[in-house]
Amino acid sequence: MLRRRAVVVHRRTELDDLLDRHGTRGQAEFFLRGRGRGLAEVQARHDALAAARDAVVGALPPGWARADVERADLPRFLVAPEDVVVVVGQDGLVANVAKYLRGQPVLGVDPEPGTNAGVLVRHTVAAATALLRGLTGDATGDRADVAASAPDPSARLAVDVLTTVHAELDDGQHLTALNEVFVGHPTHQSARYTLRCAAGSEHQSSSGLLVATGTGATGWWASLAHDRGGRRAPGRSDGRLGWFVREAWPSPATGVRCNEGSVEPSDDVALTVASDRLVVFGDGMEDDRLVAAWGQTVTVRAGDEPLRLVRP
Repeated sequence: MLRRRAVVVHRRTELDDLLDRHGTRGQAEFFLRGRGRGLAEVQARHDALAAARDAVVGALPPGWARADVERADLPRFLVAPEDVVVVVGQDGLVANVAKYLRGQPVLGVDPEPGTNAGVLVRHTVAAATALLRGLTGDATGDRADVAASAPDPSARLAVDVLTTVHAELDDGQHLTALNEVFVGHPTHQSARYTLRCAAGSEHQSSSGLLVATGTGATGWWASLAHDRGGRRAPGRSDGRLGWFVREAWPSPATGVRCNEGSVEPSDDVALTVASDRLVVFGDGMEDDRLVAAWGQTVTVRAGDEPLRLVRP
């Protein structure tokens, strides 16, 4: 039998970054004072995260292995099929993890209730530790809402299956995101391309294309929807995506007719690049991006691997 493992994901705190940049606590405090802040606030948030991680680790079932992963190391870390992923931090950290998973359950733990929105980090530290202590070493179960064939070490966990968004270049490069995928110019200048969607195709020049899931509809997508008088968001689990073209420019050569819409589960929206290059990235992680050269096509659709987020 495989030994079960918990992958505990966190990100560096503001205090970690300050000490790296300034060398000592005294220098960090001096820097903060010059900006009307104090070290005590930064220390308190650092301590809250550390305490939450310690509590989660202490609650893991006997015999389970553990791996601690910082956000920057996620692209180089292999999550095994039998792992349970425990994310301690902000909602955005769950989104950052989602692209590296293939069906593993994710338990989001909020170390600072009231500071985070709690959309994806749904569990308080107390609730998360109680849940983890309730799991056995092999965590078998027969819940109807978890497929028996899935490589799930914790079938006793009830999960919500959240739609992801998948972008693929015509050379096979691809990425997956939980909230949204953005396609546009790397410096956010005008992007030129031909857009193909359910309503037809159109040559466009714009600030880029945003394609979002129902989970992402509370973020960047929501601000665009608000500016256009409000649009119905896709459901988090229904497989439908929503998209907007940002600031499409009308000209003799470019149009603005196809500037928003939805992508049904069996459909996609595609963009053929007419600039020197455009970038494709997900969930605001611009450093982890694809580059599409002139003439390449980027196709965006619902992902094949949804996020299995543990319910409270």
